[in-house]
Amino acid sequence: MAYQKKMGLVALVIMMLIIAVLSGCTGGNEKVSNTAGNKEGSADKQKDKSLTVLVEGGSPAFKVATATAEEFKTETGYEVKIEAVPYIGVFDKLNAELKAKTGSYDAAIIDILWFPALASGLEPMDDLFTDEVKNDLYPNLIDGGKVDDKILGMPVWTNSKTMLYRKDLFEDAKEKEAFQKEYGYELKVPTNWQEYRDTAKFFTRDTDNNGEMDMYGTGVLGKNNGDSVASWLDHALQAGADQLVVGEDGKSNVNTKPYVDALDFITKVLREDKSAPEGALNMASDEIAELFWNGKMAMMLEWGHFFVPSNDPAKSKVAGKVATAPMIGGDAGVGVVPGPWYQVIPASSKQKDIAKEYIKFLYDRNDQYLAAIGVAARKSILETSGQKPEYAHLISLGETLAAKQTKNRPVLEHWNEIESEALIPAVQAALSGKKTPQEALDEAAEIINEIQGQ
Repeated sequence: MAYQKKMGLVALVIMMLIIAVLSGCTGGNEKVSNTAGNKEGSADKQKDKSLTVLVEGGSPAFKVATATAEEFKTETGYEVKIEAVPYIGVFDKLNAELKAKTGSYDAAIIDILWFPALASGLEPMDDLFTDEVKNDLYPNLIDGGKVDDKILGMPVWTNSKTMLYRKDLFEDAKEKEAFQKEYGYELKVPTNWQEYRDTAKFFTRDTDNNGEMDMYGTGVLGKNNGDSVASWLDHALQAGADQLVVGEDGKSNVNTKPYVDALDFITKVLREDKSAPEGALNMASDEIAELFWNGKMAMMLEWGHFFVPSNDPAKSKVAGKVATAPMIGGDAGVGVVPGPWYQVIPASSKQKDIAKEYIKFLYDRNDQYLAAIGVAARKSILETSGQKPEYAHLISLGETLAAKQTKNRPVLEHWNEIESEALIPAVQAALSGKKTPQEALDEAAEIINEIQGQ
């Protein structure tokens, strides 16, 4: 009897254990199912409410993204999460994302310079470029975001060098009389290289004859950055350059006549005419503009958006005295290398449809970049806003961008290396007088061919 009771107790314990195990399994399965459902629901919820955008901190891209975020959320239900980092940080983070493919970013605003290195990881957006959109953008602006016949970027703004000048000086009767007497033709805003050199020399003055210039005619961009290269390439295009930096055969052409003539031109302005500050090798756009704003320069070939602060009394001593004109031309006419920025979508984004909706949203509000930087991308905005005195520079900018010799930088995978190792040193060597323009560019061509594997 004791034995039977004992066996009965054992059976009861076993049965209870079986029930417990079965219950545990059932509960476990329900838990896994619920967890999976929660994760999926959470992912859907997250997908429904947020879009992550990578921009340069403090930039026009950051300002517009911030200003429009609430409106986009109201329209679509998506919160715009903005990750702002320093300029080069945008490239570094996006480049890392395109390699890791984690889906960290759904959109980014990038410099045109980065397309060659990032193109393989970007989502095509040809479907956004309707005929209406294409007709409202300059062709070179569309081409600037195109790699291998795929459109990878929607332009958010574009820019180029134009002429900014002191209209009070150019309209002064005594100045006009003195210029006519010295150069034999009427003082006017220069349109070609010779007029530019003459005018720059005329306005370069040492009033007290103490060796310190009270005013320079112009400035030369020679600092160790891309500004100096862009400025030189502007003039190379004006001199007739076609395939920029590298020809169709893959070999460098920077030591050919248009490039040599262009470097010779700016070197003469600096060293022979002495119409620009001697410290050109330490000057980029900001330094040149500062001199102009302080009344120490008569004219400058600068990015178009510098017109806005030039007429701001809080920043400029010559506010109200500044006007703008298209870029000067050479033998081949007017030409520049534009500096546009683009909105792109990483191919790793898991929300490409809403990312495209966001890009279209910003395209429709392209005028917001005017307040942020003073330029925009759409022709209609440049033409309409250019009628307003505060944005008068947009007319000159539009004419310059539409010029026949205006061309984008070449799409070269190793562009950053070419610029830093070959082109900047060549410009600086010529401007410093260490080498002739031809010698400097012969050396640059060899370096580029090595980089290109030619």
